[in-house]
Amino acid sequence: MIEVTDLTKIYTEAKAVDSVSFTVEDDKVYGLLGHNGAGKSTIMNIMTGYISATSGTVKIDGIDIFEQPEEAKKLIGYLPEQPPVYLDMTPVEYLRFAAELKGIKRSQIKSRIEYALEATGLTPMRGRLIKNLSKGYRQRTGLAQAIIADPKVVILDEPTVGLDPLQIIEIRDLIKELGKNRTVILSSHIMQEISAVCDRLLILANGHLIANDEPANLMRLMYGQNSLSLTAKGTRKAIMEALSGIKEITKTDFLRSEAANTSKLLIECEPEKDIREKIFYKMAEAKLPILEFSGMNMTLEDIFIELTKNNQ
Repeated sequence: MIEVTDLTKIYTEAKAVDSVSFTVEDDKVYGLLGHNGAGKSTIMNIMTGYISATSGTVKIDGIDIFEQPEEAKKLIGYLPEQPPVYLDMTPVEYLRFAAELKGIKRSQIKSRIEYALEATGLTPMRGRLIKNLSKGYRQRTGLAQAIIADPKVVILDEPTVGLDPLQIIEIRDLIKELGKNRTVILSSHIMQEISAVCDRLLILANGHLIANDEPANLMRLMYGQNSLSLTAKGTRKAIMEALSGIKEITKTDFLRSEAANTSKLLIECEPEKDIREKIFYKMAEAKLPILEFSGMNMTLEDIFIELTKNNQ
């Protein structure tokens, strides 16, 4: 659906985006992650045709956004971080205005407005002035604008920023529903949000794309398919001596331990080998009490920090 090739954007002498390439498949939700200044908003603005690129190409369903901007933009719905709503309009009035701007045929405008209202849960608020709506409903109004033309691609920049917990859950559910029959690209600083709705991650650092994969695959690539987390009383040296005779262990990494006189480490093992009993008995023989012992469970935040820590 979307092909981004060698995309570069230079502001004066600084590269906001540096030779970024990726493809986005149909009917999936993609999470665009990165620290402030990583290039997320720049890429989104280029993909939606709001700004130009210094070099590279962006194709939406085979249409070049730079060579055929009007045709490409018809395929895209965009919700910036600040919804572009007119406060003195009602949602119906605003959506009619948006439909006319997007070139929807007059005979279809009414049905498209009803579709957008229903899809975003705005129907009960259809006649209220937008300035009298809560922030959550204003966000829904902006999202209704983004989908009114039934675009193949929906791009959302921080769609839940400033919302309360209930509103966040409602918007997340809506995003998941949208991703069933169209492509969604979502930028967010909230890891729980990305984890809850995204099928795939695009992680940026300093204008470079450093990861493009499913969260589960990223974890396997970083820590192997068979990893354990161990926290025990004892020094690193003593623990390494105790584990030295277990040939199935392929790698050990010590982490920071919060408790005094304890050590925490990640143990990577040969695939499909269960060595938990061996570790238990070796630690018992060495009189090194195990405090925690489990399979490796990384959060999305762990993955993000690990991938970006050397790119800041």
